[in-house]
Amino acid sequence: MDYRIKNRWALVGGASKGLGLGCARALAREGAHVVLVARGAPALEAAAAALRADPEVPAGTQVLTVAADITTPEGRAAALAVRGSAYDIVVTNAGGPPPGDFREWDREAWIRALDANMLTPIELIKATVDGMASRGFGRIVNITSGAVKAPNEILGLSNGARSGLTGFIAGLARNAKLVSAGVTINNLLPGAFDTDRLRTTLEGAAKKTGQSTEAVAESRRKTVPAGRFGEADEFGATCAFLCSAQAGYITGQNLLIDGGAYPGTF
Repeated sequence: MDYRIKNRWALVGGASKGLGLGCARALAREGAHVVLVARGAPALEAAAAALRADPEVPAGTQVLTVAADITTPEGRAAALAVRGSAYDIVVTNAGGPPPGDFREWDREAWIRALDANMLTPIELIKATVDGMASRGFGRIVNITSGAVKAPNEILGLSNGARSGLTGFIAGLARNAKLVSAGVTINNLLPGAFDTDRLRTTLEGAAKKTGQSTEAVAESRRKTVPAGRFGEADEFGATCAFLCSAQAGYITGQNLLIDGGAYPGTF
């Protein structure tokens, strides 16, 4: 299917691996020029090289990199400097804060979570959304978490920060001036995907329980009706669709991609 985003410019955060890279790959395969942002330069350059060599990426598609921490003002400035406000697509993505007991989190822990998972996306949107509207096309996709719909007690920092972003987006995405100008804003809520973050979580659980990592992983898979973990390319394909010309009537939505794992959500 031609998503009609060829030669559009996309900024993708956390794009050196996992879900961010899945989104960048799907967009590049549709012919969108992608600017990948991540903190680790070696992994970032390896990801970019793989995309440039990908036979499914159309010839002439540009793949650029910015090694920076997007959650800092300096990192955002570096990412935005590549195109200024002239991005057509922005995929916001930053690693989630650590799990734990809320009694142990001080003000600084909360501020870090809010900076990374609420305020950073808002700042990127603020820097690009009016330019999108002036050009008559814009797609913003925020990668949040399935915990927004089914909060987990030990993920309180993430629950709080991402829910704040969700509430903000619910209002902004329905702004008539933006939507009528062809700008949509949506959130993607991943469940359990086969990423480094999931593997780290599984390894931590294995150490606590004395089980093998594979035993813990198998137990987790059994909680997913699909019987497996998601793949980054599946997630990326959904992101690419939301960024397509065909998705222009979808805005303000929280799309849960979880293989049916989160009960009681609708």
